Amino acid sequence: MSETDSMAVAMMATFILLLFTGFPVAWLLGGVAFLFTILSIVLDTYFDTWIGVDMSFLSLIVDRIWGLMNNWVMVALPMFVFMGFMLDRSGAAEQLLHNISRVFGRVRGGMALSVTIVGIVLAASTGIVGASVVLLATLSVPTMMKSGYDRRIIAGTVCSVGTLGILIPPSIMLVLMADQLALPVGDLFRGALLPGLMLGGLYAVYLIVTGILAPQRYPAVDGNDKFSLAAALDILRAVVPPALLIVAVLGSIFAGIATPTEASGVGAFGATVLAACNRKLTWGTFWSVCTATTRMTAFIFGVLIGATAFSLVLRGLGGDELIEGLLKSLPFEGSGVVIAILAIVFILGFFLEYIEITLIVLPLVAPIVSDLGYDLVWFTILFSICLQTSFLTPPVGFALFYFRSAASREFSVSDIYRGVIPFILMQLLVLALAFNFTALVL
Repeated sequence: MSETDSMAVAMMATFILLLFTGFPVAWLLGGVAFLFTILSIVLDTYFDTWIGVDMSFLSLIVDRIWGLMNNWVMVALPMFVFMGFMLDRSGAAEQLLHNISRVFGRVRGGMALSVTIVGIVLAASTGIVGASVVLLATLSVPTMMKSGYDRRIIAGTVCSVGTLGILIPPSIMLVLMADQLALPVGDLFRGALLPGLMLGGLYAVYLIVTGILAPQRYPAVDGNDKFSLAAALDILRAVVPPALLIVAVLGSIFAGIATPTEASGVGAFGATVLAACNRKLTWGTFWSVCTATTRMTAFIFGVLIGATAFSLVLRGLGGDELIEGLLKSLPFEGSGVVIAILAIVFILGFFLEYIEITLIVLPLVAPIVSDLGYDLVWFTILFSICLQTSFLTPPVGFALFYFRSAASREFSVSDIYRGVIPFILMQLLVLALAFNFTALVL
């Protein structure tokens, strides 16, 4: 191993070790990049050791960050975040869950099925996992607990359905991936739509089948509401507004009428109008949404800036060539290399957030996959499906923490972990289907 390779390995190992300190990831990424830049300069200047990173990298990092902040596509990110938070406070999900449960509540697993349907709608309109999980837990857990649902079913359903927003467009993760690989956002949105809906449908089928096979775990919800024409009209009134918003955002992108950035503005405005129509739009609500949007956007861009510096310095140290050499030295054909990459991403998801994996790992492995002759849109969707598992896999499964904070303390850690296992397996099944049948994506 050369001196340059040793520095690249040391840089990656330093970042992984510092993660366990609990220090903010954005500062870790930028700090490690700065540290190894200075270290390389010192070694080159005083020890006559050419590492591959010199003073020019400091100005190059500044240029990269300026290019990142000047990227028109990234304007869509805060707009989609605003749209998600505003819909969270508009009361649309609460109305939807109440009315759909009037249809399915009396059948075995009906409430869990209602949560799945509402989760799919939320995924296609918010794209924010934390907001979706907390909202679904707050609305559905008390009712399901009172009805005697199995705790593992409750935890698994709410956590997994809440993560659909990371895959079903408009997805913040897909916007980040499009920026990193210079791919059209619309192509990724189209590619992720069918696998995302398949995954939501698979959750629903699982709940229906297990409700038949194990009815004691899925009691029917008692209630006085009877399904009638009035109830059907209530469901229609609850479904139509968010459906129109989804069509306005995704339809305008898929039809080529608007760019994703323009469509994100339409979505933010539409969510605000929906909140106003539901009489939930007050100055306090608007201010809280703007504050939450600013905080999340700042967090994402902070990690993005740090990851930009980290990946640039790592490439200067030959990290991309080192990883490419390791992957290509595997005793597999091209498909085996792709499977190995996805397996590594799945394991990394136990310890890292999707943002770090997207910003650090994806730009390093995508050129390798492209050189092997695979379509980058197809691979990126596979990558995103695999990353969805990171929200459910302990110890850093954020959906599990969101659920734990919002749900009753009667849920043990064991209940939550065991509850999500079937849903993780379903995610891997959809990943396998998308891998073997490229038409599902392309």
